[in-house]
Amino acid sequence: MEAFKQHTGLVGPVDRVNVDTDAIIPKQFLKRIERSGFGQFLFFEWRWDEAGNVIESFPLNQDRYQGASVLISRANFGCGSSREHAPWAIQDFGFRVIIAPSYADIFYNNCFKNGILPIKLSEEQVEELFQRTAKHEGYKLHVDLEKNKLTDDFGLEIDFTLDEHRRQFLLQGLDDIGLTLQHEEKITAYEQAHAKRLAYK
Repeated sequence: MEAFKQHTGLVGPVDRVNVDTDAIIPKQFLKRIERSGFGQFLFFEWRWDEAGNVIESFPLNQDRYQGASVLISRANFGCGSSREHAPWAIQDFGFRVIIAPSYADIFYNNCFKNGILPIKLSEEQVEELFQRTAKHEGYKLHVDLEKNKLTDDFGLEIDFTLDEHRRQFLLQGLDDIGLTLQHEEKITAYEQAHAKRLAYK
């Protein structure tokens, strides 16, 4: 997994509360075997109508937000079922960072396992980001995970907090397997020391 230290990206807004995982990646697209390719279906029912026409009013369909890699949204983002396809779709679409006041626990944990940084800010701070995004076309945020800081080109400076274990997960580019492999020498030594007993089992 790619290490995350700093990121500068265009901000894309989804101004809704309780964005559930079925809205993020609808259930009809969960049959895919590959882990990639889900980005094209992100927010599918909000991006296209039943006739397959683009819904122009949805922000991520608008030209000014094309190429966005920082997603801002409202409270309880990622609620609903626990499908890991939701962060897969978000990442495959191009988002590296999500900013919201709160997240569903399982979705939040899955973000770290897939190299996405989910930042929690107050509702007032998130509202400020929505206003700045609307005001400045091409609005970008600079995210510094080493300093736990958000800045923009217009004087904004916000500190955010993150569990240190999860922070190190991203800084070092580790997933669960990578974390385990950090102890590969100890695992090998244990297996060698207990080879006969392990073989018997």
